[in-house]
Amino acid sequence: MTAPVFVVDSLGPGDLPGGEYVLDGPEGRHAVSVKRLRPGEDVVLTDGRGRWAEGVVKAAEGKDRLVVTDLESVHEEPPGRPRITVVQALPKGDRGELAVETMTEVGVDAIVPWAASRCITQWKGDRGLKALGKWRATAREAGKQSRRVRFPEVADAATSKQVASLLADADFAAVLHESGEEPLAATELPADGDIVLVVGPEGGVSPEELALFAEAGARPYRLGRSVLRTSTAGTAATAVLLARTGRWS
Repeated sequence: MTAPVFVVDSLGPGDLPGGEYVLDGPEGRHAVSVKRLRPGEDVVLTDGRGRWAEGVVKAAEGKDRLVVTDLESVHEEPPGRPRITVVQALPKGDRGELAVETMTEVGVDAIVPWAASRCITQWKGDRGLKALGKWRATAREAGKQSRRVRFPEVADAATSKQVASLLADADFAAVLHESGEEPLAATELPADGDIVLVVGPEGGVSPEELALFAEAGARPYRLGRSVLRTSTAGTAATAVLLARTGRWS
């Protein structure tokens, strides 16, 4: 899929009368004023939840209105299996948005922000809601840029106990940690179900958190000889999992 992707609210029955759709608002402005699309060019409309339709630009009107036609049918991309969730400890600065952006581009299915005990950044009150909103907006924009039609879910921030519960329900649960004796690239992975991977903060996962996660069934694994930043480890690990489970083949 090489045509540019634009997000619409819904792609259900009756949303494409006559095989035509008017893209306006921020998406229309991006299509007309930024992408500078012209009649005859191909586009893809998606709801970001797996439903998508291919169309052709009929007209670009003003600065924020794109008329798309030839939308004959709506397709649905099934969820990837196994489902890959990364629990991402809150990094400092804008590194959290970098982590979300690159994990989305690689193909992660869900991201859970984690308020680890050693996190320098803390999400509290309005600041936390604003930060979560940025993560979700980043996932949406990165999903569009990487031509995805099913964007990753970005959950509410989780506590360590909530992460442990998530790990306990997983078909494969792992924590990226230097104490791991087995590399993630060599371990046996399920062909279906849920994979949940924990990425710690700059200060590392605390012994208490490691013990809590081990009790929930999560073992420590390493990626390689080098130590990656918290903002890049999840992306590298997701790539390993996608390749090892066959989702990239």
